[in-house]
Amino acid sequence: MTDERAQSTLAPILTDMSTLADILGAKLPFILIGLTCFIVAFILSGPISRLLVKPVKHFNKSELVALVTKRLISLLIVLLGAYVLLRLSGLTEFAIAVASGTGLAGLIVGFAFKDIAENFISSLLLSVQKPFKIGDVVDVASNTGVISRVTSRATTLVDFDGNHIQIPNAVIYKSIIKNYTANPKMRSHFVIGIGYDASASGAQQLALDILLEHSAILDKPKPQVLVDSLGSSTLNLKVYFWIDSDKNSILKVRSVIQRSILEAFETAGIPMPDDARERIIKYAQDDDVASLESKSSHLSSKEKDANSVSKTRTSGSQNLASREQHVKEDDLESEVSEIKEQAQQSRSPEQGDNIL
Repeated sequence: MTDERAQSTLAPILTDMSTLADILGAKLPFILIGLTCFIVAFILSGPISRLLVKPVKHFNKSELVALVTKRLISLLIVLLGAYVLLRLSGLTEFAIAVASGTGLAGLIVGFAFKDIAENFISSLLLSVQKPFKIGDVVDVASNTGVISRVTSRATTLVDFDGNHIQIPNAVIYKSIIKNYTANPKMRSHFVIGIGYDASASGAQQLALDILLEHSAILDKPKPQVLVDSLGSSTLNLKVYFWIDSDKNSILKVRSVIQRSILEAFETAGIPMPDDARERIIKYAQDDDVASLESKSSHLSSKEKDANSVSKTRTSGSQNLASREQHVKEDDLESEVSEIKEQAQQSRSPEQGDNIL
């Protein structure tokens, strides 16, 4: 009885195994063909993708675009081989389910990694459009510095304080980008006020002569000195000039020009008064006259001391002026090249290959 029960229990299992063996025997050639197709597709995905991506390089020089295109082509070829394997194995419904599941999984992953995908797509667009290149001085997202590295996730700037600033590519793509290196010619300006009793045209010509004589000021576009506004106590002149930012620092040139114009105005006797101030004089009462007289005696003694101090300052200023005559020409060299060298020598905090 025990043997009969065991045989009755194992009979369905043996029947199913026999049926499965018959099915496998019938499907085995197709499975082998499908497996061969999958292996061939996997092996050929690399060479085929490299061959098909060559026309892309003729239209676009971006290495990132070529790499992404090559990987997409390889993935499609491998998926095609897997689909053929499942179809030949008789798993047509499973093949369709895998294909649809892949699309659904891609959608879920896209939502889960939205920021990463956004940065990656932005890096693709930046590599295609190329609004800047490595070594350019740009202002983006309220940060000014030298482009040090651009990867598939972020762009690294080295600012003029030597700090590394990483900005996500999505932020850069959405921001206003000001490229200072694209056109090295830069314009600067400042305002200087003169008294109303001075000749405005004479002051303008004097300042313009200083600009035209300076070697760092470009002749084209020409510098200008224009009347900007009428202040409460001064006639305000606005000085415009252009420089080559690759050679000279705009901050240093502006400092030297301001100092030169100030010295020229002082030599020519052109007054530069400060803002007008209102003074309120309160008349003293009769009983305060005595105290005022005592205060005036103290003030007279202080004035004597002040006169001696002013004489000392005058002699000191004369000595300083004599020293300034022997000072060499000011250093106007741009510091951008030094920042670029620092960016090349420093350790990059952003891991990944450059895409530009």
